Amino acid sequence: MAARDHCLSLVRAVDRPTGAARYGRMFPGLHPLGTDPQLLTRAGESGGVCDAAAFLDRIGPDGDDAAEAAGWPFFGQLIAHDITADRSPIGAGVDPEALRNARAPKLNLEMLYSDGPIGSPFLFDLHDPAKFLLGPDGGDVPRNQQGVALIGDPRNDSHLFALALHVALLRAHNGIVGWLRGAGVPETDVFDKARITLTWHYQWIVVHDFLPRLVGAELVEQVLAEGGRWFAPQAGQSYIPLEFADAAFRYGHGQIRHTYRLVAGGPGRPLFPDLVGFGPVPGDRRLDLTQVFDVPGRPPAQRAKRIDGRLAASLIGLPEQVTGVVDTAAYRSLAVRDLLRGGTTGLPGGEAVAELLGVAPLTADEVEQPWPDGTPLWFYILKEAEHRGGGDRLGPVGGRIVAEVLLGLVRADPASYLSLEPDWQPVLPAAGSGFGFADLLILGT
Repeated sequence: MAARDHCLSLVRAVDRPTGAARYGRMFPGLHPLGTDPQLLTRAGESGGVCDAAAFLDRIGPDGDDAAEAAGWPFFGQLIAHDITADRSPIGAGVDPEALRNARAPKLNLEMLYSDGPIGSPFLFDLHDPAKFLLGPDGGDVPRNQQGVALIGDPRNDSHLFALALHVALLRAHNGIVGWLRGAGVPETDVFDKARITLTWHYQWIVVHDFLPRLVGAELVEQVLAEGGRWFAPQAGQSYIPLEFADAAFRYGHGQIRHTYRLVAGGPGRPLFPDLVGFGPVPGDRRLDLTQVFDVPGRPPAQRAKRIDGRLAASLIGLPEQVTGVVDTAAYRSLAVRDLLRGGTTGLPGGEAVAELLGVAPLTADEVEQPWPDGTPLWFYILKEAEHRGGGDRLGPVGGRIVAEVLLGLVRADPASYLSLEPDWQPVLPAAGSGFGFADLLILGT
């Protein structure tokens, strides 16, 4: 019925890593690119090559729509929050070897459960501690008297989309609790079984729903069958490659739409500043998730923005609630922050990675922006997605990094379904022939 019991409990703190997890390099033999920070700043700031504002004048309102629904890059953001938490500054002076990850490098929903009902009791219902506590009307997380979210990861309160997905997962857990009780599971086992069940279905969604959309089903099947060529950690020895954290898995910044409709027929609103979080969500500003995810029986959702190396204006000028006080105006640009981050952590150029992987690198015309010694890996991956993935999915460099890392993390987790029961199949109800994220959304309604 639910995922079977196993000796490495997902909820006992004794099984969690001691100290911060580490970062590492996927391609340690490649030299850092070493691009001039001023050149990176000019490329990423307002008016630079990463600014989509001028490009909008040449297309219609939906002219850069991608094939997949608009919610998927936000789901990717939640995955990032689940496996990484690096709070080091973006400027110079950071030793990459000293970086520490405050998250366990596992897809285990730590961002949701934190330390469970005993270690984090403020997240759970006092009268029914097997369930998460929700806001008064069930559409928000609980908050303290100053409006600060009581939440497993405060980053999931940074904007309306991350918060809506977080709440959807809370509601899915609560729905699984009711489902298990209805099946006669003893009360002493309900929370643990509900957590394991949601976690394994989440891992399944990453492997069989999210990744095929992002990198293609063929690459997913290849890595599942053959293992990773460049990232294959042993059980319990996972780390987060910097090429993944500071380049490839920041692809989603290029998929953020210029505006979003929260409800059917509603007006279009930019992500920032209109939908910034860090406060209670009034009833008239709630997101209907069927507007950004395709759900059976509902009209098609809005689509994500095509990946083309350009970021929406709301990301080129982030609000202070997101960035904090900055001493350089350019640091309000997410593109600047992404480019500088790759320089700070010494990432190789995109062409060098492509050559190592044995794939044809992008041409100068495809990269568009001239770079003196090679293209920054983050920007290269976005342009590769534009020219090798039709703007809908990652190309061979970005796709290989993302697929190997996410599948490698699941495989190396001794408590994951791929590790314990690789032939396991989802057991929660599915509206179609296969279980997917839309089914979790339906479960939480």
